[in-house]
Amino acid sequence: MTGIDGAGTTSRRPLRADAQRNEDRLLEAAAEVFAEEGPGASVKDIARRAGVGVGTLYRRFPSKELLIEAVYRHEVQRLCAAAEELAATLPPVEALRTWMERFIDFMAAKQGMADALRVILTDDGEKLHTRTLLVDAIAWLLDAGEGTAPAPRPDADARDVLMALGGISLMAASEEQRELASRLIDLLLRGVVGH
Repeated sequence: MTGIDGAGTTSRRPLRADAQRNEDRLLEAAAEVFAEEGPGASVKDIARRAGVGVGTLYRRFPSKELLIEAVYRHEVQRLCAAAEELAATLPPVEALRTWMERFIDFMAAKQGMADALRVILTDDGEKLHTRTLLVDAIAWLLDAGEGTAPAPRPDADARDVLMALGGISLMAASEEQRELASRLIDLLLRGVVGH
């Protein structure tokens, strides 16, 4: 049975463990293939990379658009969940920097799916929900650094950091510009972390 959860996304019954593993592999493989080849990527290539049959892919995602939408939501969730994991395993500034690098990679992959995501990305409710999740992840990382040396500046605002990262991702959208993105992240970190 499906329904709509509070976030405005479709919810469904939990999957069997093997079906969940297949779905996770499909979403990870699709994210990689879409990032490499864009939305015109072959579903056969995605299924092959995930180690499942095309029939399995179509049972889980009856259209490529639904697959792209699921990949986008899955990648947002993974990126946001990474904030807590990074904060628990790395020094605060390193955790923040690593998350910022992952954000840039996420945005580059999203560009490869932009045409197919147009409906999602223009839905104000979806954009607000995604932005809230991302701001919360950055806030978690900033809060994890409080009381450490070096610590985030007390006036560092998670929304401002997200906007700056969005700008960096636009300026460094191509693979050739990836090194520029890393340099700009270093500059941003100097502004966020007090010395």
